[in-house]
Amino acid sequence: MSQLTKFYLFFYNSLQFFGWAISLSRILINFFSTKSVHGAYASAGELICYLQILEFMEVIHGAIGIVPTGVLLPLMQWGGKTYFLFAIVRQINEVQELPSVFITFVPWSLIGVIRYPYYALNCFGICPSFITYLRYTAFIVLYPIGVGPGEIWLMYQALPYIKKKNLYADTFASLPFSFYNFVTVVLVFYPFFWLKLYLHLFKQRQSKLNKPHKKKKN
Repeated sequence: MSQLTKFYLFFYNSLQFFGWAISLSRILINFFSTKSVHGAYASAGELICYLQILEFMEVIHGAIGIVPTGVLLPLMQWGGKTYFLFAIVRQINEVQELPSVFITFVPWSLIGVIRYPYYALNCFGICPSFITYLRYTAFIVLYPIGVGPGEIWLMYQALPYIKKKNLYADTFASLPFSFYNFVTVVLVFYPFFWLKLYLHLFKQRQSKLNKPHKKKKN
């Protein structure tokens, strides 16, 4: 990897880290000041939307080979979060104040605050072992919380509003099903797609944390 590529990746990951750190601080400040979980989207929603758009760069990074992730898994992660955020949360004002938004955004932000420093520091091989451990351990708790009572529960709560508003009726007019039907099917299959990503992270954890230590030569 060239020095220019390393500096670019360091800059990108540092930018994402600061963005997610700001979003987390906004959510927590709002929570402690209002003693309520209902203001997560109002406090950090738009910033998270921008960060999610920027995250598409990670699909491109994998496609052009400057990181070893490939394309499929980054695309699945980006696509799932983007669909959830832009097609549902951003379009339905009624769901933006639900606790499930808070339950989603806090794990997203915590994962970003842990994950991106790991990537940034690894560009130059200076990542402390405790950050590596956090990177491949925190997801065990944070991912199920963000997906179960967060994303999946919010999509389920959004169904009545989707049906009432006949959301994306023009887009789905030429199709034999509505957006309501589409989200219902997504809710059925979403856990299986998520489980694939979750198990992949466990494989990564095993390979990163269980590396055999090289014996020192006498």
